[in-house]
Amino acid sequence: MTLRRSLPLVLVAAGGVALMGATGSDAAIPVILALTIILITAKLGGDLASRIDQPPVLGELIVGVLLGNAALVGIPWFEFIRTEPVVEVLSTLGVLILLFEVGLESTVRDMMKVGLASLLVALLGVVTPFALGWGVGALLLPDHSAYVHAFLGATLTATSVGITARVLQDLGRSKSSEAKIILGAAVIDDVLGLIILAVVGGVITAANAGQAFSPAQVGAVLGKAAVFLFGALAIGVNLTPRLFGLASRLRGRGVLVALSLGFCFLLSYLASLVGLAPIVGAYAAGLVLEETRVKDPDRLRPQTLEELLHPISSFMVPIFFVLMGMRVELQVFTEPGVLTLAAVLTLAAILGKQACSLGVWDPKLDRLSIGIGMVPRGEVGLIFAQVGLSLVVLGERVVDQATFSAVVIMVIVTTLITPPALKWSLGRKRRNPSSLESPWPGQ
Repeated sequence: MTLRRSLPLVLVAAGGVALMGATGSDAAIPVILALTIILITAKLGGDLASRIDQPPVLGELIVGVLLGNAALVGIPWFEFIRTEPVVEVLSTLGVLILLFEVGLESTVRDMMKVGLASLLVALLGVVTPFALGWGVGALLLPDHSAYVHAFLGATLTATSVGITARVLQDLGRSKSSEAKIILGAAVIDDVLGLIILAVVGGVITAANAGQAFSPAQVGAVLGKAAVFLFGALAIGVNLTPRLFGLASRLRGRGVLVALSLGFCFLLSYLASLVGLAPIVGAYAAGLVLEETRVKDPDRLRPQTLEELLHPISSFMVPIFFVLMGMRVELQVFTEPGVLTLAAVLTLAAILGKQACSLGVWDPKLDRLSIGIGMVPRGEVGLIFAQVGLSLVVLGERVVDQATFSAVVIMVIVTTLITPPALKWSLGRKRRNPSSLESPWPGQ
């Protein structure tokens, strides 16, 4: 949506705000106003980010930072959004839909086909950042517990599949050998990252309940995560086609889309019952349903679930990103050590993914480009940080406000530097001079 087309929406929203002021104490009014502000500003921010060849998620995140810190310049109008419980619930649903979509984009078959190179790249891209993140926490946060250091390492493990895929597509290199390794490893990274999140979160929860830390606890949580993921995939792949076949006979529009979301929420709920993060269940649901196509009576061809869910995710997911941005308190950067933590954490995030290149044995492949392609953390890093905000151990919040803000800055920087760095890295290897023309739209 262009800025010119967005202006009428802003005028409509302004009129809506004026009307809402006269309706009294209806409890829904703050939620309506909050959604009005979030959705319009998110789309404007996404538009601006797209105009400078950046992922729209960056614009949504930065808009949230501006809204959340507007009080610093004497504009406290948006503070109510951060504390509105209904907005928090909608944000949580947005996260589940986001991971559901990521699962739909990632196929079990593709993960099996990516080969040994992608597996090695993924393993190095998880182990090295985790160790570096733990080390940064131990070095700069010595007064915090080892649980905090472990969770800080966990936030550096994932790679943003969506951002990496979009960059490779825009560069016209999505079918190259390097791209296949990057995307395959990024998918495996997401799975491993979610398992690490489940393990670290489970250990922290057990410690907060007064249970002693032991390898058996780690093994139990890891076992539950593995059993849940592979069990959900095994049962779902065999059962869901039959269920959706029966459901396709039901009359009414949107039946199968509603059933898909219900399946996503069911697995999210079951994941929470066994002590895992609900996003693990949402991701598993997407993997199970990745090939499902549904018939829409108003369209000539069957559509993928991803296509049909896009309007819903366009509404729900930006709520999460804007709210995450609003939770970044810029004044914490005036505290001693916070900027240093953000800078060192970002450096560890970049170097940790460069270690991925050691998993590439073929000298003909561009190792540097593979390492750069694994750098962006994007939405997954934010989700990890959000989970940390909700965890408490021994009376200490695992991710406090200063650490959360540093993680968000790390996510922004790693996402910002990847498109130009990957463009340069892949471009330097091209032998045909005519291929050096800019592949970016509008350039």
